[in-house]
This record gives sequence, C-alpha cells and structure tokens, in this order.
Amino acid sequence: MRIALGQLDSGPDTEKNLSRMEDMASQAARAGARMIVFPEYSTYEKPRVDSSFINAAEPLDGPVSGRLAEIARTHQLVILAGIVETSDEPDRAFNTIIVLGEDGEHLALYRKIHLFDSQSFQESRHIKPAVDLRPATFTVDGIVFGILTCYDLRFPELARSLADAGTDVLLAPSSWVPGAAKPDQWNTLAKARALDHGIFVVAVSQAEPISIGRSLVTDPMGAVLEQCGTGPEMRTTDLPLERITETRQRFPLAQQRRL
Repeated sequence: MRIALGQLDSGPDTEKNLSRMEDMASQAARAGARMIVFPEYSTYEKPRVDSSFINAAEPLDGPVSGRLAEIARTHQLVILAGIVETSDEPDRAFNTIIVLGEDGEHLALYRKIHLFDSQSFQESRHIKPAVDLRPATFTVDGIVFGILTCYDLRFPELARSLADAGTDVLLAPSSWVPGAAKPDQWNTLAKARALDHGIFVVAVSQAEPISIGRSLVTDPMGAVLEQCGTGPEMRTTDLPLERITETRQRFPLAQQRRL
C-alpha cells in the first residue's frame, strides 16, 4: 500500500486549512497513494489549546466533516484527519480523529484518550477525554489500521491493545509540542511502538513552529522508511507489508509474552 504523509502547518483559519488539505490530497492521488494521513487538529490549531477550540467544534455530521468527505470522494482517497468535535459538555470539546473512505463514508473515529497536561499545557481544561476506551481500528484492502493520537504514543499499553486487536499499521496523528529533546523522543517513541509489536508506525505531526514536523514511517524492525523535514510538505511511501510476517517470525513477542 502506498500511503501519504500530509504534514500541515494548520492555524485557526479552518477554510485555509481545508484548502491546504485538498491540495495535498490532490498531490497524493496523483502520486498513486491509497490513503493520506493528516495530523492532530488538522482543521483548527493554535500554539495552545484554549476556549476558541470549543467555538470551532462541530458535530461529526457538520460542514468540516462534510468538506473532508468531499475531498475523499473527489480524489478517491482514504483520508484520516484531526478535527475538533462537539461533546456533551458545553465547556469542553473532543480531540477527534476521523477516517473517511474514498466514497466519503465514515470508516472510523477515535477520540483522544490521554490528554496533554504536561509542559505547562492543560489540554483537559478545554478538551474532554474519550469515554469509550476500546481500540479504534479499521480495515482497508485487508490491512488493519489502528489509531492513537500524539501524547498516546507515551502509553505503550494503548499500542498493545491496538496490536492485540489485529493492527498491522499504527497511525499516530500528532501535534507534538516543541521542547528540549522532543524531536528525539518523537523518533524514539515511534520506533519503540513498531518494535514492541512488529507493526508499521505512521506518525504525522504538525509542522513548525506550532509543532516539530519530522513526520515519519517506521517498519516493524524500527527502520525509518520516510521522514519529512520541519515545514509543511506531502510525502508518499510504500509499505512492504511482508515485513510484518518476517519480523514476527524472527521475534514472536506476542506468543512469548507472559504478562
């Protein structure tokens, strides 16, 4: 499968963000991609999560999701993107990842479980954590994809639950907050989650300056197949899926696990 990394530099102008996403989707389709993965908060982003995210939130059948579905249909792509979704609490929204098929239909959604209350941030002040903690997976062309978001990468038990649910490719849309050693941590955590379970990891982050860029694809042995720079860009890579079987035969961790 050929997958595209849509590394954005999203801001608070939702229409501008959607226009950039459509441009990248068009490029990805021309490059022969089957799927494009956009980062966390693709359609609305700021240096810090504040009350404006609540005002930007929409239901899953709102105009933002409708526009993304139109992009998916137009370019015949599976699209994964981060949106701000309304919740049942008036002062908090959901940080949601939606997946749309090439027909525009919803294939999956994932609401972020672990909110970023670190580095003087307090995402939970304006964002509600997921209530449903079941693994979020979907299947395209017989390949099982699992979803987690950004800070979730630091919680290996979530990746384990996704691997136990059959995940072949772990998708990690992110807006990785900058700071000391953060790019190294980003790379290390993506590789670790791949090595833990013999799976591919596709980790797509927002670009600088809000985030660090450096979106990457790692194979089941932790080798980096593709990595972006720090600015907005679209890249594609082919996933040699046979490496999953090869890696799990060499390191049958799931069978050897005792805890």
